[in-house]
Amino acid sequence: MDEQGLVRHTSRYPFDETITRLTQAIEERGITLLAQVPHGAAARKAGLELRDTTLLIFGNPRGGTPLMAVNQEVGLDLPLRILVWVDEQGSTQLTYNAPAWIAQRHGLDAALDAAVAQLGKALEGIAQSV
Repeated sequence: MDEQGLVRHTSRYPFDETITRLTQAIEERGITLLAQVPHGAAARKAGLELRDTTLLIFGNPRGGTPLMAVNQEVGLDLPLRILVWVDEQGSTQLTYNAPAWIAQRHGLDAALDAAVAQLGKALEGIAQSV
């Protein structure tokens, strides 16, 4: 995690395959893929230039509800998301907010450390699938 709470990974796969593999990894863990926001495709449709960029939004109420029960504003950062994007060199990148940063941002207490760690472990496992 960097100072802004971001975690970054480089995928071993091209953009479309990365999206497919992430989607499979999310679903295999019993997590619901709620939406895909194709920023790059939307930009191109509007006549603008943007490298491939898609936001995957996913979650499971069992993971996020304990955090929101303490501070409902955590809902600004949930459900979880992974941004998949192609950098200037053509490599596919993943970026997501670290759950520990989300907890810190919203002032969640140490009683939720296990729940936050579990979210972090899930995100890291999903990211490692690519």
